[in-house]
Amino acid sequence: MATGGLSIIQTMLSKLPQSEQKLAEYILQNPHEVVNSTVQELSTSAQTSGAAVIRLCKSLGIKGFQDLKIRIAGDLMKTVEQGYRDIEPSESLYRIVEKTTSNSIQTIRDTSEIIDHDNLKHAITLMLNAKTVHFCGVGASNIVAADAQQKLLRINKGATAFTDMHLVATLIANADENDIVFAISFSGETSEVVNILKLAKERGVKTIGLTHYGQTAVSSLCDATLFTSYSNEAPFRSAATSSRLAQLYMIDILFLGMASEQYEETVQYIDNTRTAIKSMTDRYK
Repeated sequence: MATGGLSIIQTMLSKLPQSEQKLAEYILQNPHEVVNSTVQELSTSAQTSGAAVIRLCKSLGIKGFQDLKIRIAGDLMKTVEQGYRDIEPSESLYRIVEKTTSNSIQTIRDTSEIIDHDNLKHAITLMLNAKTVHFCGVGASNIVAADAQQKLLRINKGATAFTDMHLVATLIANADENDIVFAISFSGETSEVVNILKLAKERGVKTIGLTHYGQTAVSSLCDATLFTSYSNEAPFRSAATSSRLAQLYMIDILFLGMASEQYEETVQYIDNTRTAIKSMTDRYK
């Protein structure tokens, strides 16, 4: 069963128009009632209009009220989750390990619940058909870009991941029509990345984005957008820990999705690279 309805509402709550915020808050407080309500019944209970319910679903990026109800019903069937926990002064190493593990699992779970499988399939198809994928990201997002490049190179797919955005712009200026620009930005508003996407659009180069859930400058410029969860970041988790883990998780899904589509070729390429790396290490023993 689909899940993530309550997570999506919580994520988008502060970004909603005031008229929709009131309705969203009512849904968060009364999820059991919502799954058994019609649009009219919900609008009456929340003292809003049926049109507001429809607008809310659109703002959340959900197909409609029925889809929202199915997702919330799935949420209510899950066990109670621990939620995110930040470290405290003089925290014991035992507690740091426990909290980091819990937060990591929560990040991956929250991201898995908001994956749009149609969009994911579109992104995989674009990457399979691409001649070269140009990954770009700034700061911690560039670490994710480098990881993605390494994965694609291992299966004989052309890929770049430069930190210098001038070099990326140079690549795009001369990009093949089958190249793809893959932009990674948790905020979705990183100016350097947004400018690279604008250049790609001007040049007719297809684009994929990886950003947090919701409407951002990055998502508005991409042919396919993949989302990670956007929780209320505590001070230490905001140091790109949760976002980086969620981004790496999505890159893994993309890679495995590509591998599944061309399984035999992927296995052969990975065997070839493993053999090459082993021969290099053996040579210097």
